[in-house]
Amino acid sequence: MSTRRSPLAMALLSLVSEAPMHAYRMQQLIKERHKDDVVNVAQRNSVYQTIDRLLRAGLIAVRETSREENRPERTVYEPTGEGRETLRRWMREMLSTPAREFPEFPAALAFLPVLEPDEVRAALEERVASLETRLASLEQELAETAAFLERVFLVESEYQRTALTAELGYVRGLVEDLRSGRLAWDYRLP
Repeated sequence: MSTRRSPLAMALLSLVSEAPMHAYRMQQLIKERHKDDVVNVAQRNSVYQTIDRLLRAGLIAVRETSREENRPERTVYEPTGEGRETLRRWMREMLSTPAREFPEFPAALAFLPVLEPDEVRAALEERVASLETRLASLEQELAETAAFLERVFLVESEYQRTALTAELGYVRGLVEDLRSGRLAWDYRLP
């Protein structure tokens, strides 16, 4: 049985390949390692649903179930042989083949005439401020963690910095084009 590849499924398979662990620990490690910047674990339920998918597909197995005093029952998972092979295949595919993704920002750009040009400019100016804040935070995080982590553990943050820098430059250019009138349209209420 094959299961749908996703960043969360890949992350969970990767973690149980490091060491057998329970769902809560997987979610904790993703957050502690700041991988929640690239893998969505905001909803704990999504972790459990993904674990169920991986179990049904035979990519992970239950190693043990235990209960500590006054604590909920904890199920510890480990990868199967097929799970390890699948993880390696997914990694090769995710690294080599650009995915067709549908982020919100390009979708909003596709429909700019829904708003007045001044509204768009104001919204983009807010985005610039958010991007600047996020970029500064990422720069600080990279500087601090580079002191004790090998670069291999920071490459996704380097990628994010590069993408944020490019987006920031693009959005600043759009704001300037809106200010100068190089980008304009007739807005009509629908």
